Amino acid sequence: MRLFGVDVGGTFTDVFYNDTEKHQTFIHKLPTTLDDPSVGVINGILELSQLYDLEVSEIDHVFHGTTIGTNAILEFDGAKTGMITTAGYKDILHIGRHQRPENYSIMQDIPWQHRPLIQRRNRKTVTERMGPAKGEVIEKLNEEEVRVAVNELKEQGVDSIIVGFLFSYINPEHEERVVEIIKEEYPEAFITSSSNVSPQFREFERFTTAGLNGFIGPKVKNYVDNLSKGLKDASITADLHIMCSNGGVATPENIAAKPVNTLLSGPAAGVLGGAYAGTLSERNKLITFDIGGTSADIGIVTEQGFGEASARDTWIAGYPVMVPMIDIHTIGAGGGSIAYIDEGGLFKVGPKSAGSVPGPACYGHGGQLPTVSDANVVLGRLDQENFLGGEMRLHTEEAHKVIGELAEKLELSKEETAEGILRILNNNMANAIREKTVQKGADPREFSLVAFGGAGPLHAVDVARELKIPEIIIPPYPGINSATGLLTTDLKYDVIKTEFMLSNSVNLSILNEDFNALEEGLKQQLLEDRVDEQNITMQRFAECRYIGQGYELRVPLPEDELTEGNIEDVFELFHDMHRNEYGHSFYDTPIEVVNIRVTGSGKMPKLRKELMKERGTLAEALVKKDDVTFRHNGELQKVETAHYQRELLPIGEWVEGPAIIFQKDTTTIIPPGNKFILEEYGNLIIKVGDVL
Repeated sequence: MRLFGVDVGGTFTDVFYNDTEKHQTFIHKLPTTLDDPSVGVINGILELSQLYDLEVSEIDHVFHGTTIGTNAILEFDGAKTGMITTAGYKDILHIGRHQRPENYSIMQDIPWQHRPLIQRRNRKTVTERMGPAKGEVIEKLNEEEVRVAVNELKEQGVDSIIVGFLFSYINPEHEERVVEIIKEEYPEAFITSSSNVSPQFREFERFTTAGLNGFIGPKVKNYVDNLSKGLKDASITADLHIMCSNGGVATPENIAAKPVNTLLSGPAAGVLGGAYAGTLSERNKLITFDIGGTSADIGIVTEQGFGEASARDTWIAGYPVMVPMIDIHTIGAGGGSIAYIDEGGLFKVGPKSAGSVPGPACYGHGGQLPTVSDANVVLGRLDQENFLGGEMRLHTEEAHKVIGELAEKLELSKEETAEGILRILNNNMANAIREKTVQKGADPREFSLVAFGGAGPLHAVDVARELKIPEIIIPPYPGINSATGLLTTDLKYDVIKTEFMLSNSVNLSILNEDFNALEEGLKQQLLEDRVDEQNITMQRFAECRYIGQGYELRVPLPEDELTEGNIEDVFELFHDMHRNEYGHSFYDTPIEVVNIRVTGSGKMPKLRKELMKERGTLAEALVKKDDVTFRHNGELQKVETAHYQRELLPIGEWVEGPAIIFQKDTTTIIPPGNKFILEEYGNLIIKVGDVL
């Protein structure tokens, strides 16, 4: 199988190629084409194919991670969207819930009020009503009102219409009929129904999720269509699959209908790539640490796999999202993060970034503001001639200029200022990791830190020292790890149904019947996506809580039919999970089964674990020795540092730092007092000295 993984970031587009039969792996990076990222995706595939004499017509699969939907939300640059909802409930999207994002602030920003996805004038109400218990029709849908509403929205120039009715998660009949009417009256509109995107209770979150889908829908659909057409025009006939936030991939058709499932697509692929790196070194307790040009993404992997965000924790740009997502924490910290002095005189770094245009001053594209990358150049940690494998020459004089200007304002030396930039950034990232570990009851000292992204290996040791993490794993291709992760997953869909049953009166026949119906629907979807039946697997979950609680925990269920015996095992497991999550459990309190969920997976071709070929000696890997500025023995000083080419490092030989390791997609820094080894499957392992 000839597989391509392409991940689009804010600065670079990463391309990863693997031939599972010939055991060939090639990588490529190129600047992201911000106006139309699909151009960069196609160019990246074509350029890599030309570099290594690959026939594009022989490519079997293209896996792609995209940030189109996420960026549209972050930049608030989506479609003009309208809504049709139940009479009397047009303001649910504005009111939200009784919780305030910041309880005690009178100046807080409430995104759904300050930046509404759907303007109030574009929300139309119609007569209809479903019952909350069994979804019985209390008030019949007034179809004439629906037609009037659709035509009003059409006249108002909306490009996208969402349909959200009360209790449609129980009975979607009215929403489905409205969708049919919209197709009759305004077929050009992008249509979203809340019962199709997120069929579960909590009207505010369900309507907002549908609103997000409608807001980004036209842009994502247009992007997917352009990408599919561009691949075809370039004679690339491979199957295209797009990464979803749940850790699986989906077909272009599925993504075009439910683009909200692509939010955090790239970071999700990064967590998968980090987990794959862990398997190469037989480690299963991992903190994934992905630093790019604009942001840092942190994920947690344990023996049970990666964590999935709960309903109370799933937010994008301040908007709640009720779709399955890998639990990822993102902060504005990356190689392009800008250092500055704020109005109060404080020295800060990020979250604003120089991006790829103009980028850091050291890129030579006109950047005039000091960034993290410029600080690394001033300290000698990024080499002028060995950036991007020598394909891009850094402008060191420009970096020294912008850091020097900031240093004058701070009354520090350039080196002290540069180190200060890195220390602020590293502390910000360490605090982000604490939020996902210490504040959740996990000890980071029991994990390995998997560092990747263009800047992850530059900062990993300093962050690990701050948290007393004893070991760092640098994957074989850290700068394109998200593209690597794309080739390690399966086609995956999630379906959900709200139940509301208590443990002391659970109806097993209804649960089994509903599970079977959900699985049958998923099976048909996967068969339509050309997955062989023997490659289809199903996994069942129940989302449970103690009666009276506001949020639930996701409990895995047995594959077999639920019985009086194994349902008790499920409830016992919930008690254990609740105790692990919150530190206590209540055995005498009834458990409420809120939702049931099924994840259906279709097996896809994957990246294969490969032993590395024998190398030469450490002396042959040595590129040069040069002075690099480190804080060593309590002082900031220049230290003679060996610079190695990673592709030439010998396997299985421990090497003492300080060292800098070059490779095309990143630079790895090993400060004094640490040591590293290259393992047989390609991972670079760093033992952090302060913890030895």
